[in-house]
Amino acid sequence: MAIKNKTRYAILGILSIHSGTGYDIKKYCDTVIVNFWNENFGHIYPVLSQLLNEGLIKTENSPSPRKKIYAITEQGRTEFLNWLIEPAEYQPVRSEFLLKLTFSSNLPKDNIISMLTDYQQMHHERLTGYKKIQDDLKKGITEITPHRELFLYAPLRYGILSTEAVISWCDEILMALRNKL
Repeated sequence: MAIKNKTRYAILGILSIHSGTGYDIKKYCDTVIVNFWNENFGHIYPVLSQLLNEGLIKTENSPSPRKKIYAITEQGRTEFLNWLIEPAEYQPVRSEFLLKLTFSSNLPKDNIISMLTDYQQMHHERLTGYKKIQDDLKKGITEITPHRELFLYAPLRYGILSTEAVISWCDEILMALRNKL
């Protein structure tokens, strides 16, 4: 089976909610789906061109001639909905941190502890960001319908719980390192 470019479905999904520029799509990736998906402009713009050529999106009138506003077409919505009902493919985790940790027996104990505490601190900061988003959702955002709120809250909770698990795991491994090495 051919590997599907998931960027196209991230973009179609965002445009299924509202029209926007490439910048708007990137901003959505960086704020709403950041805990489980990321895209960069180097991926977004070529895929937008491809989606335009395939008739899955179109451009709308823009107040600025330099800004292209993209909107999903009915054909694009159909392809997106068909993709949504397909089973999700398993994607193995790729973690540079875990790769380095696996081979860290070659490092001094202090370097390993420093690496783990930095990693844990990064996840504490991530958790703080997720909890701010959660607080904002609880306050209510007028642009988000009550129907959409659950679908934003569920992946956010996944991010919070996963991040809390990483922090706990770091505590466990740090304790083992301090006791064994």
